[in-house]
Parts: sequence; structure tokens; C-alpha cells
Amino acid sequence: MSGERYGRPAVALHWLHAGFIVALLVIGLTMADLPKGPGRSAAFALHKSLGLCALALIFVRLPWRLSHTPPAAPVQLRPWERRLSTAVHRALYFLLLLAPLAGYLSASFTKYPMKFFGLVLPSVGWPDEALNGFFNTLHKGAVWTLMFLVALHVLGALHHVVKRDGVMSRMLPWG
Repeated sequence: MSGERYGRPAVALHWLHAGFIVALLVIGLTMADLPKGPGRSAAFALHKSLGLCALALIFVRLPWRLSHTPPAAPVQLRPWERRLSTAVHRALYFLLLLAPLAGYLSASFTKYPMKFFGLVLPSVGWPDEALNGFFNTLHKGAVWTLMFLVALHVLGALHHVVKRDGVMSRMLPWG
């Protein structure tokens, strides 16, 4: 088994993004069912602000990932496992960009101002139900696909934990 681990910045970015995604999924899956009022408005506002944080973070993660070669896997993966891993990771990065971008664009085509933790941001759109609906559908589709791929990613990680092959330990903060 190789002792190669991901560097601290890559590990920190991975787990920070994972935290944002979990929070966004929990808030996103529950906020629409809240009764209209300040609690629901606060949930939507927090979801949008955290979504903007996740969007900004992908613009840090992508250049980092493209400029830093990941460490060699400590085990020999079968060709289909390597292809699946590569495809899932690429799709995750794509969806980590698409989901918040589509959410931002959806919010831009409503009558409500886009706020980042209370700070009003310039809007790139105007009130338009059709465009709001299009980007909202795209956002939701991207999120559901992201949830599926995150589950696949977690199952793959757990598979390596069970095998005790050292793959999972490369990304754990406490190594």
C-alpha cells in the first residue's frame, strides 16, 4: 500500500464542499414544505447564500484540482473501476458547478432580490416565469443527479473501507 495522501488543501476543500452540500441538501429538501412566513424566507435565504458559497468554492477547487495531480491509488483498480471512478469524479465536479449556477440563474428571474447573507447582489435577470421555471428545473435535475452520484461516491468510499485497501484514508482529515 502506498502512503501517498491528498495534500491538506485538497482534503480541506473536499470536506468543506461536502459540508456545504450536506447543508444545502437538508435545507433544500425541507424548505419548500415550510409554511409561508419568516422561517421559510430565512431557509430560502440561507440556502441561496450557502449555494453561492458552494459556487465560489468550485471556482477554487477546479483550478486546484487541474493544477495538482492526485496521488497514485494505493491499490490496482480494475479498468472498469478506474473508468467509473474517473467518470463519477468528473460528473461530480460538473454538477457542483451546474447546480448552484442554475439555482442562481433561477433566482435571478424572480421579482425577489438575490441576497448573499443579507447583502443585495446585482441581478443578471428580470422577472420571467418561463426562465425561472427552466433554470429551477435544471437546478433540481442537477441536484437529484448530484445526490445519486454523491451516494455512489460514498458507497465507493465505504467499499474501500471494508476492503481496508488504503484508498479512503488518503482523503480523511486525520489520516
